Amino acid sequence: MVEKSVMEINEKIKDGSVRVVTADKMTEIVKELGPEKAAREVDVVTTGTFGAMCSSGVFINFGHADPPIKMQKVWLNDVEAYTGVAAVDAYIGATQLSEDRGMEYGGGHVIEDLVAGKPVDVRAVAYSTDCYPRKEIETTITIEDLNQAIMINPRNAYQRYKVATNSTDRTLYTYMGTLLPDYGNANYCGAGSLSPLFNDPDFETIGVGTRIFLCGAKGYVTWEGTQHEPVNNLGTIIVQGDIKEMSTEFLRGASFYKYGTTLYVGIGIPIPVLNEGIAKKTGIGDADIITEVLDYGVARRSRPVLRKVSYAELKFGTIEIGEKDVPTSPLSSFYMAKEIAGELKREIEKGEFLLTLPVERLPTDTAFKPMKQTKELPLVEAVMTREVPTISKKASIEDASKLIMETQFTHIPVIAENGIVEGIITAWDISKAVAKKHERLEEIMTRKVITAEPEEPLQLVIRKMEKGNISALPVIDRDRKVIGIVTSDGISKLIGRRRP
Repeated sequence: MVEKSVMEINEKIKDGSVRVVTADKMTEIVKELGPEKAAREVDVVTTGTFGAMCSSGVFINFGHADPPIKMQKVWLNDVEAYTGVAAVDAYIGATQLSEDRGMEYGGGHVIEDLVAGKPVDVRAVAYSTDCYPRKEIETTITIEDLNQAIMINPRNAYQRYKVATNSTDRTLYTYMGTLLPDYGNANYCGAGSLSPLFNDPDFETIGVGTRIFLCGAKGYVTWEGTQHEPVNNLGTIIVQGDIKEMSTEFLRGASFYKYGTTLYVGIGIPIPVLNEGIAKKTGIGDADIITEVLDYGVARRSRPVLRKVSYAELKFGTIEIGEKDVPTSPLSSFYMAKEIAGELKREIEKGEFLLTLPVERLPTDTAFKPMKQTKELPLVEAVMTREVPTISKKASIEDASKLIMETQFTHIPVIAENGIVEGIITAWDISKAVAKKHERLEEIMTRKVITAEPEEPLQLVIRKMEKGNISALPVIDRDRKVIGIVTSDGISKLIGRRRP
């Protein structure tokens, strides 16, 4: 039986006798020596992760102007920050977009610019009061001009991420990156065996007050993160640290194409090996960490799990979905995660970083609840026409023309013999085909069909229509068989009926 205390380990750090290894090396040590011997050999295991952590931001105190102003709205490089906390305090979030540059620049980039020491333009407006008479101000600041600039990130270091892929025939732009059509790729996040919360899954050493490596500075875990769901290996943490001490080596603003901005945050957490149980848990390897592959082409509430996969498989570069080899891409940086774990190891060995036990452990039994909605959004099934005419691509233009006239449908899904959607034609397509003397339907049909599902929120379908400049979508089941159609006219009628 091996028993140590954090105080004993800190004494070893001070006298230079501490034994520290990174989490990926601990996997090998536990495998070779077993948990008990590994606990005797190793005092601290360092972890690391470097990925897009959208739930991040910084509290800033600008100091008082002369004459003073009570900021009602404030912008940093044209990125608005939240000001409803005090006269000259504000919180800038990583995902807030620039009003000038849109998705190319946002709060994450402002934070990086501040850490880099770059000048940042500040503009604020206010209503005038007796004690705060000023109505507007424009100035330029650097991080040294700020009284405080404290990073407080509500949700970081997700324990486990799902893998995202896309079954549809169109590209999707998501918080999991760009997802190519027809299972063209599979994106994933997390640091695998280096991931902090996978090395302490029961939160024995990671909790309120745990000192951590945060973007090159010393930071702290201050509470469970938002959406903390450890019952499904989806634990998160709130972290805090002074950005005046941080480095852009471990912090980067970023933009995901057609999705928005974020902040790449580097976090390293030391795990004190207090006993063989903790040693065993820090011996976790990539092959032991299992996650699920989800089809992001399906509405969230009915998104299917395509398969389960280990991080060892993901890191191999391809995974099999059905009979297809799908390339995998990490959105997190394994290289930087290893650098962070290594840097934390060096700081501990130099006596520059002491460990802390949490003053309160994080809960292990909470589950994430969806938003309560007192007014549910209508779904596609509420407005779709179920009896929809279809036609084979082998049909003639004349056949299609007759079908449109007989049924009064202006959009006709084109299906294969097994009922799977292959295309769509419109009355306008037929008119053009006649003018150009086409004879076969497959010569004129639209092959890349935007579709809907019966349980998909109508709001998402409206967005698809606006984005594609179309007025009807075939409704398909999970086998891509046509079961109906939803049209802009049908949506308008439903919305008209729902208005008071």
